[in-house]
Amino acid sequence: MLTIHNNLSKQKEVFKPIDPKNVRMYVCGMTVYDMCHIGHARVLVVFDVVYRYLCEIYGREHVTYIRNITDIDDKIIARAKENSEDFNDLTGRFIDEMHRDTAALNVLPPNEEPRATLHMQEIIDMIQTLVEKGYAYAADNGDVYYDVSKFEHYGQLSGKHIEDLRSGERVAVDEAKDDPLDFVLWKAAKPEEPSWDSPWGRGRPGWHIECSAMSTCCLGNHFDIHGGGMDLQFPHHENEIAQSEAATGEKFANVWMHNGFVRVDEEKMSKSLGNFFTIREVLEKYAPEVLRYFILTSHYRSPLNYSDQHLDNAKAALTTLYTALRGMNLSAEESLDEAYEGRFRQAMDDDFNTPEALAVLFELAKEVNKLRQTDEAAATVMAVTLHRLAGLLGLLQNDAEVWLQGGNAGDDAGNGLAASQIEKLVQQRTAARAGKDWAESDRIRDLLLEQGIVLEDGAEGTRWRRK
Repeated sequence: MLTIHNNLSKQKEVFKPIDPKNVRMYVCGMTVYDMCHIGHARVLVVFDVVYRYLCEIYGREHVTYIRNITDIDDKIIARAKENSEDFNDLTGRFIDEMHRDTAALNVLPPNEEPRATLHMQEIIDMIQTLVEKGYAYAADNGDVYYDVSKFEHYGQLSGKHIEDLRSGERVAVDEAKDDPLDFVLWKAAKPEEPSWDSPWGRGRPGWHIECSAMSTCCLGNHFDIHGGGMDLQFPHHENEIAQSEAATGEKFANVWMHNGFVRVDEEKMSKSLGNFFTIREVLEKYAPEVLRYFILTSHYRSPLNYSDQHLDNAKAALTTLYTALRGMNLSAEESLDEAYEGRFRQAMDDDFNTPEALAVLFELAKEVNKLRQTDEAAATVMAVTLHRLAGLLGLLQNDAEVWLQGGNAGDDAGNGLAASQIEKLVQQRTAARAGKDWAESDRIRDLLLEQGIVLEDGAEGTRWRRK
């Protein structure tokens, strides 16, 4: 029975979908004005695993996953101006780059990927509803603001109280809003900025209203799970609740999930500290699956500390798992081992506890290695179980031989000895061993080891892998 920590109630709850035949999840996606960084990678991988596991429980045809794209906001406009390019060209370029990153990380495409600029009418309609209901007002400067004081439950997600928030805020001289906590729904057009027609004049939407309109448009007024990074809990998600529930009169989302922050060598990741890494930069040194595995070694709600050492550890761990699958018949029509499958599911049912699920995979790998020499049938069952359960995490779906012989080295996999050179040296060593020339055999083995090539002698001959 799946339980999820609900940030709205601050406790684990048994997950009960509104409709088991139509499980719905919305996740705040990327603002596309630059390359995705490792913080984005964590959001993408975490909720990809949630999606995969929901599909495993309810069937893929009964799960709808929406991950939006913010393609209009202040940062996008500023970057387009800086680059002297049309904002649509900018966002289109970075949407393509984002899709390259998600494909590399084996992140499944969501069912729909709505873009704010393509849902402008729904955004305007929701703002109009809020104005008509008295939750929003048009200011003298042409902006439209949400009146936070009108929403009784403001602060329920973040645990913040309106008076405490108000005491720490001030209204700037040039702001036209009535209260320092009120937030913008519609921004009046500025010269040379993208804008759309509205009942309040030309302008563009505020960030918060975009997600409220897109989520309810794609999933309905009331859906099961809303997710995103911890940094979005306040004010973004708090404001989404206020807008959506005021506009529709219905509960917005039942379960709120937030993944923890990414730190770099125990420090907050930031460009000013020089410890800011894009996904693409990491993938120059490490294979995408290494980064994905590393992200899953920490529970999604915990902080994730990025370092080269942790990536090296993830690479070594994957090597261990792939080595167990090497040479095994993974297409065999075998039932999964019930005991290990049960333990894996128990871990995942406990708020998607991926570290515990990975521990089960390692126990399976140990069983495969122990049984492969004595009981091939039993080893096959364990290998198939390992492969299929890892697939629920988006792991171990590459060919083991290919991965071990170069697919684990990132974009630089071809550096050093080529596979053909390695094969030639292995053949020479095999000939030396056949001729009992142990000195030559050892020389070739040591030469390969210096190049990061590990030889594994067995009954079927000598196999090799990169360290």
